[in-house]
Amino acid sequence: MYAITGASGQLGRLVIDALLETVPANRIVAAVRNPAKARDLEERGVVVREADYKRPETLATAFVGVDKLLLISSTEVTGRLPLHRAVIDAAGRAGVSLLAYTSMLHANTSPARLAIEHRQTEEVIATSGLPAVILRNGWYAENHLMALPSALEHGAFIGAAKEGRFSSAARKDYAAAAAVVLTTDGHAGKTYELAADHAFTLAQLAAEISRQSGKTVVYNDLAQDAYADVLTSIGLPPELASLLADADVAASRGALFDDGGALARLISRPTTPLESLVATALRN
Repeated sequence: MYAITGASGQLGRLVIDALLETVPANRIVAAVRNPAKARDLEERGVVVREADYKRPETLATAFVGVDKLLLISSTEVTGRLPLHRAVIDAAGRAGVSLLAYTSMLHANTSPARLAIEHRQTEEVIATSGLPAVILRNGWYAENHLMALPSALEHGAFIGAAKEGRFSSAARKDYAAAAAVVLTTDGHAGKTYELAADHAFTLAQLAAEISRQSGKTVVYNDLAQDAYADVLTSIGLPPELASLLADADVAASRGALFDDGGALARLISRPTTPLESLVATALRN
């Protein structure tokens, strides 16, 4: 049995899609906070179980009979470590044979504040005694493209990354990698730095959007505080805005760049090119 936490989220659903290519649906557990949001998965034959990080008693039931577990990091802005610890503890009690965790690129050395709780979670996993594999995911390329409508309207992307390179990959590529480590052997004890084959700066992203859309889009680099203020002004919670601005500054120092090629090797194909991701975003 394979269990995916946060299975009703964007990454979780893609991991289940990837698993379904080789694994019978009744051997996949969608562990979700709200089972009502996973009825479509249930209709596909996937086993849906309640698993709320904040209610540890639900985790014990969710992990019954589970051999391999993917812990998708909580979407909480802060305070994620106790939630992750609850899952790790429950996995230990359930006797899972492999725990996989979606961490952050170079979490052990990254200056980004977002990396702190990932690093701490990795430490908890290391001391748990569970056979585990760490999936240090780079930035999701789709996150950059969430600002596409505004960029097209105003003719500019904004950020605080200067000329920092992002090795951002498609969410589907990260999901495929997670499915591989769950369904094949030899991954316990390993840490994978997962990133796209080709990196880009935000200026290059703007140029690619200009090329494909026929509209002039530039990249305007802001000071960290100014960028955080803009994010807050468009509705992001102040703490999240601060963390994202901080991540951009970390990217300017190389924190979100990696050219090791581990992601492509895991999924046995090149990662999805930026050109394709932009084209898809423009169609949508």
